[in-house]
Amino acid sequence: MSSISQDKPAASVMDPITLEVLSNALRSITDEIFIALMRSAFSGNIKERRDHSTAIIDVDGRLIAQAEQSLPIHLSGLIGLIDAVREKFPLDDIRPGDLFIANDPYEGGGSHLPDINTAAPVFVDGKLLCFICTIAHHSDIGGARPGSMASGLTEIYQEGIRIPVVRLFSGGEMVKDVFDLVLLNMRMKEERLGDFNAQFAASKLGLRRFEELAQSYDGAMLSEAFGLMLGATERRMRAAIADIPDGTYTFEDYLDGDGIDTTDILIRASVTVAGSSIAIDFDGTAPQVQGNINLVMNGLKSTVAFALKCLLDPLAANNHGLISTVEVTAPLASIVNAVAPASVAHRVMTGMRVVDVVMGALAPVLPQRVTAAANGSNTAAMFYGRHPGGDREYVYFETLGGGGGARLTRDGKDGVQAYLTNTTNLPIEAIETEYPLLIEGYALIEDSAGAGRQRGGLGIRRVVRPLGHVAMFSGAGERFVRAAWGLAGGQSGAPGRFMLRNDDGTVEALPTKPGMTPVRADQQLVIETPGGGGYGAPAERDPARVEIDRQSGAFGAAYLNRNYVTHGVEELSS
Repeated sequence: MSSISQDKPAASVMDPITLEVLSNALRSITDEIFIALMRSAFSGNIKERRDHSTAIIDVDGRLIAQAEQSLPIHLSGLIGLIDAVREKFPLDDIRPGDLFIANDPYEGGGSHLPDINTAAPVFVDGKLLCFICTIAHHSDIGGARPGSMASGLTEIYQEGIRIPVVRLFSGGEMVKDVFDLVLLNMRMKEERLGDFNAQFAASKLGLRRFEELAQSYDGAMLSEAFGLMLGATERRMRAAIADIPDGTYTFEDYLDGDGIDTTDILIRASVTVAGSSIAIDFDGTAPQVQGNINLVMNGLKSTVAFALKCLLDPLAANNHGLISTVEVTAPLASIVNAVAPASVAHRVMTGMRVVDVVMGALAPVLPQRVTAAANGSNTAAMFYGRHPGGDREYVYFETLGGGGGARLTRDGKDGVQAYLTNTTNLPIEAIETEYPLLIEGYALIEDSAGAGRQRGGLGIRRVVRPLGHVAMFSGAGERFVRAAWGLAGGQSGAPGRFMLRNDDGTVEALPTKPGMTPVRADQQLVIETPGGGGYGAPAERDPARVEIDRQSGAFGAAYLNRNYVTHGVEELSS
């Protein structure tokens, strides 16, 4: 695409109405390309679960706008990619029609390998202004195990193809030998090709929409709008920070384990507030581990920015003003600032716990804003096999929600994705259409909520049976051992679990992060996700709310009697 050049006057001072128009126009571009990518993708992981994000990032590597449905954990990969592009390619060597891709956390600015990042440069008035960026989770990118997310992998070389920043399109033409090399290292080539093409098409759509915008606003005006948008977000965040009493607030929590040989992994955060400044230090956090739950620094920054936005200003725009507000430090080679060749496939598990410790640290001074611990797991389930009667492979990857943490005045949400992953569930109809699997159960788990004045949310149970073949299952769960904690006297939610149920009724418990486990056609794989923690003492719960719980059918008499009968609620019969 040729660069955009228009003879339009540049504005030196932008009025608020024009700024608002431009802000919404930029967000609209990201929303439209998000939808286009979703609707044109081949894999259920993108077209159904929506495990992708889109954004506009300026030439300085600052996030300008992000699609409303984008995943918070993807923020790091999008920004990291542009930083990596700037480091490797001189800006005067970037041309219209170029497109860059990368996925590597250590050489390409990514956060884990299945997330393939793309960046297409936007030129206005002959000058590089910004990039149209996409990120999509590909269901397989090679490696030692199908799905590239299996527990038990101990270094990043085992997790799939590592792509540093490469120029995949040069002047509008694909560098085909590079693309052939990438595809050769991935399973299910046709599906991968379809998902890649969806990203490329979404990028082209974003460029067209930006060209239309540039018909009315020149590069200087757009650049000015970028700065004003980021400044507005930072001012909002700093005003909210200034309302917190100065001091240092510390909290710690633990991950269940890395799926290999390390358990009770400490995450510790000290949050220091001074005026309108905030700094979060993770000194004391455990070293990086063998298992694939390590988090790199750009992922840590995204996670912290998300937590602070939730606590300080949920309505603030999703842009770089969120990140520039906070100083984040962590020991090198710790589990939250990993170095190569640490494995990172399930890095979101650690990110979830980071959110918990930031909220826990600020709970004493922001009791009206924090929640009790949510399911904190993004419980991952991956099935691999071949369709009966043929050689066609499949990978079904799912991340299941669980109970949300209760709040000061509201119960936790039931069966939701918490914190960093706002993906949808994969509908049963889509699963049974695309994969030789039967979903024999999908429901909220009775009694899984942490009791409290406000109860936590309920976890989810999904029961999966292979049809006519042996499927290989790999999973990753957290809050399976250390349950989601309550606040202010609230109780913990129920822990999650994986198990195999045989048709004869016997049950085999699986570890929190099972590797490739065979599941036969006469077996069910049962996934139960954690419930959320409660807020406030159960004795303070409104009896009318207890009655609503009883009528919902989601709570048994024993649970209600144990937690609430002591404060004027009539004992219930079983």
